[in-house]
Amino acid sequence: MPSESQPYADGRQPDQDRPPVADRLDDDHFPAYTMGRAAELVGATPAFLRALGEARLVTPTRSDGGHRRYSRHQLRLAARARELVDQGTPVDAACRIVSLEDQLERAERTNEELRRQGADPVHGHR
Repeated sequence: MPSESQPYADGRQPDQDRPPVADRLDDDHFPAYTMGRAAELVGATPAFLRALGEARLVTPTRSDGGHRRYSRHQLRLAARARELVDQGTPVDAACRIVSLEDQLERAERTNEELRRQGADPVHGHR
């Protein structure tokens, strides 16, 4: 478990008053998985996860002891990269593709939120 000075996997800083455990369990960006467990869940090796870190697709949080911790969101990105690599895509290219897919998904979610709020997604007003 990260210390209060460790950021979440996406760079956010935890508040002084930590959210209840139930909220952390629901947080896709909470760094809950050790490298060994993350590798097992993704169906990859720890070396593959380290390669994704070197390619900057995922940046795991470090525990007080320096161990890598991954979030569910990072595991989904790693699993998608593994699919592409298994299909013959080089790791660096797979990481770029997954990164762009993730950016597109976030932009689509933002646009959908703006539509629900009645705002123009391009110009930011009604």
